[in-house]
Amino acid sequence: MSELRFTEDHEWLRAEADGSVTVGITAFAQNALGDVVYVQLPELQQYEKGAEASTVESVKAASGVYMPLDGEVVAVNENLESSPELVNEDPLGEGWFFRFIPADANAVGQLLDQNAYDRLIKANADA
Repeated sequence: MSELRFTEDHEWLRAEADGSVTVGITAFAQNALGDVVYVQLPELQQYEKGAEASTVESVKAASGVYMPLDGEVVAVNENLESSPELVNEDPLGEGWFFRFIPADANAVGQLLDQNAYDRLIKANADA
């Protein structure tokens, strides 16, 4: 498993051996949302960075899952349709949302690493 990268919107990304990138929401995000009850998965199509690709609904709120980089969604985690609780149970594993092929493969490495993401969470908690 390669090193995870993160966005300021609390998505995690993992580069896969086939050139695709897997995306999910972080443990911090799913914890803030509470029990996930519904996930709307993205269409298999091109998205621009920052576009809302998916929606997650919980007992507390609904939130968008944003496209972290320009790219084409090539796979979705259909298990979330019948088992949205996977987002809470295993956010960094079975609770992944989608895979995409980034327009610029090098852009993944420019996102936050674990230390930078931890600092972001701490800064938000201290604010």
